[in-house]
Amino acid sequence: MNMKRFAHSTLCAILLGTAFPIFAQSNAGTTTTAFPNRPLRFVVGYPPGGATDIIARILGQKLTDTLGQQVLIDNRPGAGGIIGSEIIAKGTPDGHSFVLVTTSHGVNPSLYPKLPYDSIRSFSPITQVATLQLVLAVNPSLSAKNVRELIALAKAQPGKFNFASSGSGQSLHLAGELFKSMAGINIVHIPYKGSAPARTDLLGGQVQMMFESMIGILPFVTNGKLRALAVSGAQRSAAAPDIPTMAEAGVAGYEASGWVGILAPAGTPKPIVGRLNADTVKILQMPDVKELLSRNGAEPVGSTPDQFTAFIRTEITKWARVVKESGARLD
Repeated sequence: MNMKRFAHSTLCAILLGTAFPIFAQSNAGTTTTAFPNRPLRFVVGYPPGGATDIIARILGQKLTDTLGQQVLIDNRPGAGGIIGSEIIAKGTPDGHSFVLVTTSHGVNPSLYPKLPYDSIRSFSPITQVATLQLVLAVNPSLSAKNVRELIALAKAQPGKFNFASSGSGQSLHLAGELFKSMAGINIVHIPYKGSAPARTDLLGGQVQMMFESMIGILPFVTNGKLRALAVSGAQRSAAAPDIPTMAEAGVAGYEASGWVGILAPAGTPKPIVGRLNADTVKILQMPDVKELLSRNGAEPVGSTPDQFTAFIRTEITKWARVVKESGARLD
């Protein structure tokens, strides 16, 4: 073969845009210029109907519109979000799969002696999506009309009452454990595989109380099927300004808010991480999305990947202390 002729032909092909797409590939082997080139998988480590699932579906629809490819929600509940996170940690780092994680991602390293992934190194953080206020809600059959009455009732009958959560070691569980510790009461933890089934049993009276996100609980408070006693944050929520904080309700110093964020597999090319971050942050700034999330107690964040990485490290440290001090453990 005439090498000069071959070199000339190849150069012309590049200039004419007819060269093979390998020239646009990253060192990870992913064609970044073609992203996305097929439907995307958005894993949610919780059942349909819960706060995390609702937020994922809001984002999924908007990302579908923005990316031009369908974003498919894949609910993989169980083990405090670990099942869903493991799928992504071991997934292909091409940007076509990612997971919505919660506060539990920062808690699990302190509760599980061995996780099937590293909570930092196994992922490429995209962005913190939002912070979430929690609500202490009770079934109306419970006589307590406020937190002080609830504490008095629990102290008078230790071990009689219970509280539900979305799973052992998750933020809803630890919010309850912190309440138990700070209020000096003995109530029994009943773990579920997700907040939706826990909320169903709370509505049915099988359990007496639970901490739940506003996005999942407010509709039932509004229609009178549940009674809200307090919110978990340091300040009242704009979504429900009439509900006092736990501190105002009688448990001084109490604060236990949640959060959600998006992670992709470690090694996802930086251009793709940047694209997903920019598109998600833009979505979180949309007036209809901000209004929908805020109305339900979720405050949009939209951090950079580096900021989200630093936040996760801080959360792991913080919750390690809370787990130790509260004595929380897996049931």
